[in-house]
Amino acid sequence: MSMKWISVLLLQLSCYFSSGSCGQVLVWPTEYSYWINMKTILDELVQRGHEIYPTHLLKDDFRILFRKLITKWTYDLSKDTFWAYFSQLQENSWEYSDCIEKLCKDAVLNRKLMTKLQESKFDVILADTVGPCGDLLAELHKIPLMYSLPFSPGFTFEKYSGGLSLPPSYVPVIMSELSDQMAFMERVKNMIYVLYFDFWFQTFNQKRWDQFYSECLGRPNILSELMGKAQIWLI
Repeated sequence: MSMKWISVLLLQLSCYFSSGSCGQVLVWPTEYSYWINMKTILDELVQRGHEIYPTHLLKDDFRILFRKLITKWTYDLSKDTFWAYFSQLQENSWEYSDCIEKLCKDAVLNRKLMTKLQESKFDVILADTVGPCGDLLAELHKIPLMYSLPFSPGFTFEKYSGGLSLPPSYVPVIMSELSDQMAFMERVKNMIYVLYFDFWFQTFNQKRWDQFYSECLGRPNILSELMGKAQIWLI
């Protein structure tokens, strides 16, 4: 029987490093993201014991998806207009969102796995904002959640989860290609970016995620509310 490859790595461990120790940590990473920066740490955690669960997605599924997305990002995204570029970017992001949703459902709807996680009494969940679900696991198991985050489109998570003050007159929005030395018209342009990312651009298909979260929690809930409860670790 071939091994099913998964993007999500669940680690149950008691880790001890030379400078200190930590308790039970549940990790919800997302492959091919900036978690590559944490590869050394994760490799060490894997050596200390880990468990994986079966999913409907295979390694080749992810490989094909990312080749497709990278090709689109590199060659097909038109930078001729602001709206066209970010519209295509959101389309790419939603393809990835659909893939992560399948992984999430395979975990959350697996009663045997969820029971085992509950009995393991984890102290904290470390998750990646590139894909949702870590926040849902934290809510279901009443565990503190910490995000690893270099940046998010439009600084959305930094502002609404991290509580960072990012005045648009002084701080250029990520992906705007503006510098911190902005003339008046560049500040106006930066404000347009802020409004766009706050009220239009969605990194994930939020309607679908909101529906899934509500079904799992048994009450109306939205993705942004759960993400807002997390602590953010900027890397």
